[in-house]
Amino acid sequence: MPSIDFSHLSRQERIDLIGDLCESLDDAAVTVTPAQKDEIDRRVASLDEDAGHARGVDEVVSLLRRRYR
Repeated sequence: MPSIDFSHLSRQERIDLIGDLCESLDDAAVTVTPAQKDEIDRRVASLDEDAGHARGVDEVVSLLRRRYR
């Protein structure tokens, strides 16, 4: 059981809370393993190579909201 009761929050409010919590973390507070760093680097390189097919964040968020509502 969670230590904070958030059952009164709507689905969207809970999603927003997740984002707020993640954004509140100091970068130094989040540890990344060497394997995770390697994977991040691989994904960034892949994105750089194929930037022409990338979608903007607004488009992705809109797509996800339509798909999962």
